[in-house]
Amino acid sequence: MISIILIDDKKNWKNLLPFTYTKPICYLRFGILTIKEKWEKHLNAKVEISTESYLNDMFPNFSGENAIYVTSIVCPDKSLLNQLQNLNEGEGLFYKDELIALNGSKQNFIEKKCVAKQIEAPPLMIHHVWDLFQKNSFGINFDFELLTNGKTSEKLSESNTVIGDTNLVFLEKGAKAEACIFNTSNGPIYLAKNSEVMEGSVIRGPFSLGESSVLKLSTKIYGATTIGPQCKVGGEVNNSVIFGYTNKAHDGFLGNSVLGEWCNLGADTNNSNLKNNYGNVKLYNYLQGKMIDTGLQFCGLMMGDYSKSGINTMFNTGTVVGVGVNVFGGGFPSSYIPNFSWGGSEGFEVYDLAKLIETNKRVYERRQMEFGEKETKLLQHVLKISLE
Repeated sequence: MISIILIDDKKNWKNLLPFTYTKPICYLRFGILTIKEKWEKHLNAKVEISTESYLNDMFPNFSGENAIYVTSIVCPDKSLLNQLQNLNEGEGLFYKDELIALNGSKQNFIEKKCVAKQIEAPPLMIHHVWDLFQKNSFGINFDFELLTNGKTSEKLSESNTVIGDTNLVFLEKGAKAEACIFNTSNGPIYLAKNSEVMEGSVIRGPFSLGESSVLKLSTKIYGATTIGPQCKVGGEVNNSVIFGYTNKAHDGFLGNSVLGEWCNLGADTNNSNLKNNYGNVKLYNYLQGKMIDTGLQFCGLMMGDYSKSGINTMFNTGTVVGVGVNVFGGGFPSSYIPNFSWGGSEGFEVYDLAKLIETNKRVYERRQMEFGEKETKLLQHVLKISLE
């Protein structure tokens, strides 16, 4: 099959900020896998990417020309893959007016220069940041079937209680849980390699716990919730997505929210996910540069990579926190906190990048990783475009 390139459209990329400041769209996680991982599992092959040029050092761009370019907000399914197999050079697949894929050059994809072919059924797409938790139930169920098909789960300890179908609790090698309650009535529960659920935790599926991640003692999880690799999570979590390398290790509520990578929520950090008047939640949108109506009654916190909150921090309904932010103090901070902000409800100043980088180096060392030159250059560029 001709090469598959997941390409970031500028509009979609801006719509999915702050998460895409530091990564291509296809590295966003929902369900169990990232969008890129979903494609690679389906194709049983590596896929390449075409994204913002400043991300090249961390995420190298496709260096060729002709290929099948697929918009990176779309997730694969059998029907779409079959249509891609039959897509001739110069042809493009559209759903209504939206270009899904094109066999040809990157420039032709950008200009939508192709012979248009319509697909009737809409593919699964991530247009907005809230889609990550809104569509997470479907994502977990879809990925669970993909990852567990033909495989046998490790044995679940008899100290646990399962409500529902025991076959919908799947443990990869090294995963462990003791004295917990798992409820699969509404969806499956997936524990990745070397993950751990500590005693007293209560989990309702659909739920996914990433590789080497830990649920702390007596954690309460409502589906559909995804926790990526190398996270520590405690307290109460409802219908949220945590990308990876992020800690919410203590009590406090997180609901209808998305946390990026390398974040930390201090003890008793809470977010509101429902307005007092039960109205639709508005959320800051980077593409439009203003608050927009999500159409949702429940919507919580969107936090970009490398951001943190101090103990007892309170976030309003529909709060967007950018990249490299440190929030602390009493009261509710504003519902939109720009990149590299330092402060709280009484106001913010610019977070000194050198101090942020020094902190990040310590955080990476705790996981036997290195925050190096590439990561530093990436944050320097994000700061530059944030101030423009």
